[in-house]
Amino acid sequence: MIGIFVNPQAGKGKALQTAALLEKILMEKEAAFVVYTHNWPGHLQDCSEAWIVGGDGTLNYFLNQYPNINIPLAIFKGGTGNDFAWQLYGDMTTAAQAAHVLLTNPKPVDAAGCNGKIFINSVGIGFDGEVLQSMGAIRSMGGHLGYLWVVIKKIFSFKEFDFTISFDDTEINNRFYWSTLPMLPVQAAVLKYRHRRLWMMVN
Repeated sequence: MIGIFVNPQAGKGKALQTAALLEKILMEKEAAFVVYTHNWPGHLQDCSEAWIVGGDGTLNYFLNQYPNINIPLAIFKGGTGNDFAWQLYGDMTTAAQAAHVLLTNPKPVDAAGCNGKIFINSVGIGFDGEVLQSMGAIRSMGGHLGYLWVVIKKIFSFKEFDFTISFDDTEINNRFYWSTLPMLPVQAAVLKYRHRRLWMMVN
C-alpha cells in the first residue's frame, strides 16, 4: 500500500492541493493507498512505499521521524523550498511524476548524519543556521521574499564563529561566517561525512 504523507502547512496549501491530485490519480488507477495529513503513524509497517508531499523541511522531518526506513520513497513538490525534489524530478508535473514513480524502480541516494539527525539536502553552521532559525518569518512573508528579508536583517548583527574543519590529512582553523556541507550533486563539498543509503524513485 502506498502511504501519502502530507504536510498541510507546506507551501501555503500547495501540499494539500498536490495530495488531492495524487489521490485522484491513484483512485483512477485503482491503486491501494492511504493518506496521512495531520496524524502520521508511528511506523511504516503498513506501507510498501511512501510518497512525501511537501518541501525540503517536510522531507527532513520524515527522515528523522522514521530513521530506519526500508521502503522506497518519492518526494512531490509542495513546499516553500523544493530543492531536493527539483534535483530528482526536474520540471515534471505532479501527474507525470506520479506516473513515473508507479512504473520505475527505486535507486539509492545518499543521506548523511549530523548530531544524531539525518539530513539529505545540506547542513549549515553559522550564518546559514542563524537564518533558518527564523523559518517562521520566512514562511509568513513567502519563501524567497521572506528569506531575503531575514538575510538582510541578520547580516548586520551576526558574528563569525571559530571553526576547526578536518578532512583527509588537512585541518583548517579559522573564523568563518558559515560552513555548509551540501548533498546535492550540483553543489561541491570537501568535508567527509558519515552517510547512509535511502531508496528513492527518481527520474
